[in-house]
Amino acid sequence: MANNDESEKSADSTDGMNHLEGPDAGTLEKSLALGAFHWIERGLLLVVVLMTLGGAAFEIHTVYLARTINLADILLIFLYLEIVGMVAVYYSDRRSVFVYPIFIAITALARLIILQGKDMAPENILFEAIAVLILAIAATVIVNIRQN
Repeated sequence: MANNDESEKSADSTDGMNHLEGPDAGTLEKSLALGAFHWIERGLLLVVVLMTLGGAAFEIHTVYLARTINLADILLIFLYLEIVGMVAVYYSDRRSVFVYPIFIAITALARLIILQGKDMAPENILFEAIAVLILAIAATVIVNIRQN
């Protein structure tokens, strides 16, 4: 049995390659792959912005047809604005790209609390307020880690 193990080890080491690892990608292959992923990322960000602007335009059109503006409409437009802002932040400062979705989540939860506050059970409002607090703490931790 020991002879078998030794012969397998020597067979693996004779060609000088570790068969558990694949071959390294060349610099051309890496740059092509990174370039492709970069263009896919830009395309998807463009789709996100276009869909957000479409949603905002649809909401503005709905408000125009209804001839009334509700708090829900304003908060929804604000969420659309934050999504566009998130894409802008992604291009201007990649260090804070992880914090911005947390801000959007906080805004969305605040919108939910404001709009359903009277009809919700008190414990649900408490749970959502705790969620906002956890998100705020997470944003603070991320910002402080990034500054160090």
